[in-house]
Amino acid sequence: MRVVMFGYQTWGHRTLQALLHSGHEVVLAVTHPHSDHAYERIWSDSVADLAEQNGVPVLLRNRPDDDELLSTLKEVDPDLIVANNWRTWLPPEIFDLPPHGTLNIHDSLLPSYAGFSPLIWALINGEKEVGVTAHRMDAELDMGDILLQRAVPVGPSDTATDLFHRTVDLIGPLVTDSLELIDSGKAVWTPQDRSRSSFFHKRSLTDSGINWTWSAEELERFVRAQSDPYPNAFTHHRGNRLRIVSAAVSEGRYGGTPGRIFIREGDGVVIVAGAEARSGRLPGLVVRRVRTEDGTEYAATDYFRTMGGYLTDRP
Repeated sequence: MRVVMFGYQTWGHRTLQALLHSGHEVVLAVTHPHSDHAYERIWSDSVADLAEQNGVPVLLRNRPDDDELLSTLKEVDPDLIVANNWRTWLPPEIFDLPPHGTLNIHDSLLPSYAGFSPLIWALINGEKEVGVTAHRMDAELDMGDILLQRAVPVGPSDTATDLFHRTVDLIGPLVTDSLELIDSGKAVWTPQDRSRSSFFHKRSLTDSGINWTWSAEELERFVRAQSDPYPNAFTHHRGNRLRIVSAAVSEGRYGGTPGRIFIREGDGVVIVAGAEARSGRLPGLVVRRVRTEDGTEYAATDYFRTMGGYLTDRP
């Protein structure tokens, strides 16, 4: 088959690698220009560089809405488009252009976690597994019929970084298996169960702010979901933003007001947490390591020299 690839960052890079090794002819790669967005500076393997190294023509676009792109697509005459981490909506004159349509690779187990940053949201929400889905692109973002899925379990100490590495390794085999099914005529497309659909927006700085009325268990996942190199979960201490790098659920039960810097436990400092913290029946969050806005990292026991005071959601 003649294949065109739309994609960006490491997800797109892994997809293009799989296509280049698939035995099919990659006739064009379309990718985004470099971005300084916080979430696009990480996992930023270049689709353009890989394509050029392998003699594949490249087009750089922020949006796929110009006549030159559509004309080029018609000229290269693909049998299939494969997309992964293309950051804007593709119009039907593109996704329906090839005889086999467009295969989109999305890093969640659809129909759950359509949209953006699915691994981070899934870890925040305590999902037991995450994965990757190959589905047919249609007019609704991430809602098309499913061809294949692959899943991996989420461990009790996994970070979003761990899950990224585990799921990105699924892309190559998923793409290879999907193309084999499509090319052989054996593809079976399963409609998504819309009753189970969930759709998540792009993350921004606000989404990393800690709410101390969340339970300690939720906050511990929140910290793991924003592990380096992602922008870390943050709070404010004495008017300054403070990033929480590592944390755990306390062994003891602590009562009081959410956000109170309370007591040392083990190798960290307990912050009172939970909407019902006043009951004294809830664990707190043991903060182990923090990072100040100048990038300096501290053990929490060194940073919080005295107990008392509060961590807050605003300066």
